[in-house]
Amino acid sequence: MEQYEPDSLSAAQLAAIRRSMTSGRGALSRRSMLRAGGVGALTVGGLASLSACGIPPAKREGQGAASTDDSAKEKTVAFSNWTEYMDVSEDEKSRPTLEAFEKRTGIKVKYTEDINDNVEFFGKIKPQLAAGQDTGRDLICVTDWLAARMIRLGWVQKLDPSNLPHAYTNLSAQFRNPDWDPGRAHSYPWTGISTVIAYNVKATGGKKVDSVTQLLDDPSLKGRVGFLTEMRDTVGMTLLDLGKDPGSFTDADFDAAIGRLQKGVDKKQIRRFTGNDYTSDLDKGDMAACLAWAGDVIQLQADNPDIRYSIPAAGYITSTDNLLVPAQSRHRTNAEKLIDHYYELPVAAQLAAYINYVCPVDGVKDELTKIDPELADNTLILPDKAMAKKSRAFRSLTGAEETAYEEKFAKLIGA
Repeated sequence: MEQYEPDSLSAAQLAAIRRSMTSGRGALSRRSMLRAGGVGALTVGGLASLSACGIPPAKREGQGAASTDDSAKEKTVAFSNWTEYMDVSEDEKSRPTLEAFEKRTGIKVKYTEDINDNVEFFGKIKPQLAAGQDTGRDLICVTDWLAARMIRLGWVQKLDPSNLPHAYTNLSAQFRNPDWDPGRAHSYPWTGISTVIAYNVKATGGKKVDSVTQLLDDPSLKGRVGFLTEMRDTVGMTLLDLGKDPGSFTDADFDAAIGRLQKGVDKKQIRRFTGNDYTSDLDKGDMAACLAWAGDVIQLQADNPDIRYSIPAAGYITSTDNLLVPAQSRHRTNAEKLIDHYYELPVAAQLAAYINYVCPVDGVKDELTKIDPELADNTLILPDKAMAKKSRAFRSLTGAEETAYEEKFAKLIGA
């Protein structure tokens, strides 16, 4: 397969990428925008739409429905993604990595930013998937819990490893074997999303904040602590603090975590549960410390030297947004080639430099250094071995668990 040459990036293009970190669209992360003011990926009202869907799977669970692949005669691929999740040129008129793919392969990409929420997007495509029809999309990007559900329902095609040589070789060990898609038979991560502790060192009086226990029990932080409205992040981090594994916890463990957080609410230690809107409070110092998403921390630190982060000794939660080929897509091979494109090192570096989330591509540091040495050394984008070792994923849930857990969490946060 022809390589995407790093030399094809001119000095002007490299400079534009660097500027995107501090100004323009690149200065606002995709996940930040979407989570602002939200109450989690699943609200109680949205649970019914996801719990077994009321529709039988198109194929037996675990098997994607068979589909005709017209890639050889139709050089096109339709890619649905989230907003602000693709590199753009300085003038915002082009998407350099997509254009490079089109030029090299002759495959035209129909790129659409039509995913604003996992539940909402699933509602759009569910009727066609349930009926065994083409959704009109050859590649989609959804968060791990929804990817797990779609794979379980048989609404995702199995990928052909022969079309994914770079992806297979370069996928970071941290993301290789999720419990919901062993061996990445149906999916590849677009990016990782790390949950860490962020704090304003001026607001804490110079004190480092590095554990959930400290967030919940330190009297000097009372009323100035934030947790997230994403259940898997907040409960997952609390489970780790309790010495439990988010990848294998029980109902009793979950209830213990909820109880621990409820005490923080009752004694008014927790200021509030937030979406991305914690960033403003943290920046101003109104919130001293909170759970935060790594991409936000990078952006905050660019403008405020008082913003710090820590990785708890107990570990931290990492989730993923993932590329999938829906059942009945007619251009699976073209989609696989596009997935593989983003696992070539120069391409992966360019994307990571723009979106600032965890890059799932191993060996990309040298290429990212050419764009921005500081980003290449940032473990929030490229976790080192020590940090990756502390990463934990929240296990996949059954439909019954999902409903029960989200209801308990909604009650906790007052949703």
